[in-house]
Parts: sequence; structure tokens; C-alpha cells
Amino acid sequence: MAAPVESVTKHPAERSPFTTTSFQKKTRSKLISIPGTRPSVQNGQLLVSTGVTSLDFLLGGGLAVGTVLLIEEDRYDSYSRMILKYFLAEGVVCRHELFVGAAQDNPDDILQELPSPILDDVAIHKPAEQPQLSREPQDSLDAMKIAWRYQHLPKVQSALASSSRFGHYYDVSKMMEAEIRQAAKCHRFYLPEHPTQSSTTRSPVLESYSALLKSLQEVIHKEGFAVAASMSKSRNILRIGLHSLGSALWGDDLSCHDNPAHCHSLTTFLYGLRALLRSSLAVAVVTVPSYLIQDRALMGSITRLCDNAIALESFKGSERETNPLYKDYHGLLHVRQVPHLNCLASQLPDHKDLAFKLKRKQFTIERLHLPPDLSETVSRVSRGELAGGAAVAAACGSVTSGNKHLDF
Repeated sequence: MAAPVESVTKHPAERSPFTTTSFQKKTRSKLISIPGTRPSVQNGQLLVSTGVTSLDFLLGGGLAVGTVLLIEEDRYDSYSRMILKYFLAEGVVCRHELFVGAAQDNPDDILQELPSPILDDVAIHKPAEQPQLSREPQDSLDAMKIAWRYQHLPKVQSALASSSRFGHYYDVSKMMEAEIRQAAKCHRFYLPEHPTQSSTTRSPVLESYSALLKSLQEVIHKEGFAVAASMSKSRNILRIGLHSLGSALWGDDLSCHDNPAHCHSLTTFLYGLRALLRSSLAVAVVTVPSYLIQDRALMGSITRLCDNAIALESFKGSERETNPLYKDYHGLLHVRQVPHLNCLASQLPDHKDLAFKLKRKQFTIERLHLPPDLSETVSRVSRGELAGGAAVAAACGSVTSGNKHLDF
């Protein structure tokens, strides 16, 4: 039945309020366009690259702006320092501003050791093409060389990489050219240049951490990195790299005593750092010598105060360095904390056994898996050792019985 004429010709303002709808056309929100950044596909958060593509994939696409990445240092501070250099080198290439804070090495020395960027055609990871099995008899015989119990298993993809390109690649065997490095604006905080008075009282924050936080706050507000700053000039990202916080060089006794006098200094500093980053276009990478901290509960509090947290366990100087099981790797990587940004539950990685290795030019993170032939070799060696042990036991038993017979 057709609608009455009055209802069709009625003016929109005279329609019943019950016929109105709350539907609104969805429009895209205007995102900040900054070179070297991209929005996250999960939550729309602005991301930057760490300089290590496999680490970006592990963290959900990159580091979210306004967050803190904690790196638990390896025992000799070789690989954690390298990831920090990758992070700073990516900032130089993307023309981001840098802030480097250290107590042991001068920030200028750290910047001089940044790796050099390399060409895309050399660095892009291309997965090896799997050979297609032919129907020829000879090809069938070659295919049967694989053990029958492994031929139907899915092939393990050890490399961590995404389909979309983000970030750059670097050659750790070469240093970045001075012209490229000097083009980036860098702010430095070297603790020996900021003398502090030692305090015997149990203050909540050490003066070294207070001076560092104050210097960060001045840079963020004066250089226009605060979100509430005026949009008169183009916006940029501030990359903050803080090396070996919690060590004795910062005046902190966290790693020196079982009951430190300043047990809450580092946690209080991380509270202030995270609150400062939440309202600014900045991202921080902090390294901590966790292997020196005896209080594991306190280390857990430090980890929870950071948005992302990974731990590096190097094989250098340990039994695993000569173990054939880990001959292709230089250490293990443990994921301690993943970010909870704009969601009730975080996106956990689908793999927990991770290892890293330093090739001739690149640092990569891969899935740790065992080759099939290694298990066969280990089982054969184990059977041989068991057989040898049984023979020795039998010989010892015969000697013992002979001695008993002589005594009798």
C-alpha cells in the first residue's frame, strides 16, 4: 500500500521525534603526519621503528609514541647496547630529534658508533623458494632422502618479518658517516657534567635521576614536543635513549646491596618518565642491568612500569656457547611485557622461544627451533653412552664378585 500524501510531503522539521536516528556518518580522524611514523593497524596508535625489523614485528609493528621500551641488558652489555644504537640510528635517518642520557660513556661516543644504513636491495629479506617436486623417478628418489616422519610436517619459518615495509636496515660493520649523523639534532645528558650531592637520607628519587628528568622535561616543553604545544611549526618525534639505568654509576645502590637505601628511586623515576611521555610526541628506550639486581620483586615492579620489556640472555661465557644445539645463535630473547594500549587485553606473540644472532652485517631475531638431524645425532650419542656405561658397570660387577670369592 502506498504511503499517505501528507506523510510524504510533510516538512522534515514537523516530523515526529521518534523517527529520528542516531546514525552518523563515520569520518576518518585526521592523524598527525610525521616522517618515519605510521598508524598501528590494531589500535591506530602512532608507531615508530626500533631500527630492527624483527623486533618491530615482535612488538606489534613498532614502538608506540608515548611509551617506554625496557631492555634487560645481557651480561657484557654487547647486544643491548647494539639495539640502543639501532634505535638512535633509525632516528637519525628519519630526521627525528635525539636525547641520549648516560653515566658511563659520553653520549658523543655513543653517537659516533651508530651503524651505517645500507641499500634496500641488499637488506630486504627474501624467503628462499622451496623446490617443487617433480614426477620424475629420480626426483622422487631424491625427495625420499628426507626422513618419512618429517616430510609431512610444515616447514618452520624462523624469520620474523611482516608483509609491509617499515624502518630501515643497517650495517653494523660500518659506522655512520659524520655528515648524516650531524644533520640530526641531538640533546645530551652526561652525568659527570651534572654534579650532584650525595645524600645519605632515604630520598624517594636520587638527584641524578631528578636532574635527568628535569632535563627531559625542559627539552620536551621548549622544543615543542608536548601534545598541547601550538601547531605553528611542523611536529617531530623525540627519541630518548637512556643507557644502563640502575647501575652504580648513576649513584644507585640497587645493584650493589640486597637491601638498597634507594630501592624506590628507579621506580619513581619511571613513574615520572612515563607520565611525561604520555602527553608528548616522544618514545624512550631504557636499558637496565637486571642481572645485577638481587630483588626479583623490585625488578618485576620496574618491568610493569614500562610498556614494553624484553630481556637478552647472551651465550657468551656460558656453557651454551659451545653447545651444538645453539651453534647458529648468539643468545636468547625473552618477552617480559607487551603494551596494553587502547584495549582491555594485549596482543600476545604467538611464539615464545626466540633467539637472536649477529650476522656479519645485521642483528636479527628468529624463532628458535631444532633441526631434525640434531635430535637423531643426540639420540645416537646417548645410546652409545648408555651402552658404554652398561659395559663398564658389568666389568666392575665381575671384578667385585671375584674379590668376594677370594675373600671367602
